[in-house]
Amino acid sequence: MPFSFVSLRSAALSALVVALSPSLALAQKLQAVDLELVLAVDVSQSMDYDEHELQRNGYVDAFRQKDVINAMTSGPRGRIAVTYMEWAGMYEPVQIIPWTVIDSEASSRAFADRLAKEPIYGEQRTSISSALIKATELIETNEFSGARRVIDVSGDGANNTGPQVDLTRDEVIKRRITINGLPIMLNKPREFYDIDHLDRYYKHCVIGGEAAFIAPVYDLKHLTATIRKKLVMEIAGLEVAPETAPIQFADASGVSSDGLQRVQLKLPAEKTDCLIGEKVWGGGRGWGRPPGPR
Repeated sequence: MPFSFVSLRSAALSALVVALSPSLALAQKLQAVDLELVLAVDVSQSMDYDEHELQRNGYVDAFRQKDVINAMTSGPRGRIAVTYMEWAGMYEPVQIIPWTVIDSEASSRAFADRLAKEPIYGEQRTSISSALIKATELIETNEFSGARRVIDVSGDGANNTGPQVDLTRDEVIKRRITINGLPIMLNKPREFYDIDHLDRYYKHCVIGGEAAFIAPVYDLKHLTATIRKKLVMEIAGLEVAPETAPIQFADASGVSSDGLQRVQLKLPAEKTDCLIGEKVWGGGRGWGRPPGPR
């Protein structure tokens, strides 16, 4: 099936309209929190089981760390609402941990313990747009009223199925939801579906909204520390200055690294093709006929 800008745009808008239709939850009394946060984590099969396990453990570890707990409980209301969702491309994103109020060290550690017990799985293809639609649905239909609303999306590849990602992003941020990104760019053999400069792709095609930023990961040994520092920044609502050096921090071993970077740093302004993932996936293989696992 050939590319169609009109059909892709229509698909993105239609999916959002259906996903965000009125529900009973909207009529209920909403609980005030400082932040509504969706952790939208990529489980596509371009990463192996060990890499998925490390990624999952990075989130588990973060919710046990004092700096993350302090960020979650230091706002005006002293609490946030968070949910953990996993996504790929071929199937509906799965809400692994339901909306949970974090208002203490105990509740944060309980969230981590529950997440640690969940099985790890992988699925085919990559649909960032479907993840954004589902995450927005989770925000729009929950029982909370947050001073800020954030989708934290991680992934190691470009959108290659589902609605067009930048059009979906634009619809999401119209709803005053911020999208932050954690592009994972590991140094390993290149596959046909990989693209150059995933950090630029996330900057230009995925993130958006007030104070949006990316936290690139170039080495698995920095993944856990980057997840932790990224959570602190978005939970605390820290502004990302446009012209500053990478943030330096020490990981669990005490070794300094620069896994978290300012979104604007060293990212050229030239336009990124937001359909590059679809084009790379379909090029020479027949649009809509996946050649293998993703």
